[in-house]
Amino acid sequence: MKSSEIRGNRKAVILGTLAGWAVRCWAMTLRFEVEDRCGVARPDGPDGPVIYVMWHNRIITIPAIWWRRCGNFRKAVVLTSASKDGALLASAMAVFHIGSVRGSSSRRAVAALIGMKRALQDGRDVCITPDGPRGPRYGCQPGVIKLAESSGAPIVPIHARYASAWRLKTWDGLVIPKPFSRVSIIFDGMVVIPPKLDEAAFQAQLERVQTCLLAGVDDA
Repeated sequence: MKSSEIRGNRKAVILGTLAGWAVRCWAMTLRFEVEDRCGVARPDGPDGPVIYVMWHNRIITIPAIWWRRCGNFRKAVVLTSASKDGALLASAMAVFHIGSVRGSSSRRAVAALIGMKRALQDGRDVCITPDGPRGPRYGCQPGVIKLAESSGAPIVPIHARYASAWRLKTWDGLVIPKPFSRVSIIFDGMVVIPPKLDEAAFQAQLERVQTCLLAGVDDA
């Protein structure tokens, strides 16, 4: 079935790899300020894997700072869509030694959930943009709560703010910090999701995570 296909081709891989290296070089010009509220960016931090969550329009700077601060002692995968755009993003993430699980809420959702649970069981962190891949912007999809509830892994919200940036007219309002600008990154406190939630409790936890993420943006 087309809905279960993983799309991609050699062109997407090449373009994604080039984009990843371009971002990696460009990120070297940025002045990062990191606040680590949960210890995940320290070698003596949490022993088990975590689930990173961030808004889709902030993702462009996170791989570079994660690679600098966590890449030597943590392993991670990112959830990307099963489309050709997802193949491009997966190739870009590989430049930062970040793996990928292909799928989304609209395509291969079950397979993606299984893949992320396996990654967590293998000790790898998982990164999710809960409003991706199509939005609505700043709308938190339930998949992240399902994953945390079933795996027991804590959620770590990541916030990114830029002193000077371009804001694109895309569905997510992608924010791109200008070269040599200051970038503030916060690894927020862990959010632990209890198991076996009923419908009301599940919705409350979803709103809790969404509220935490919204507190870190300047254009909600």
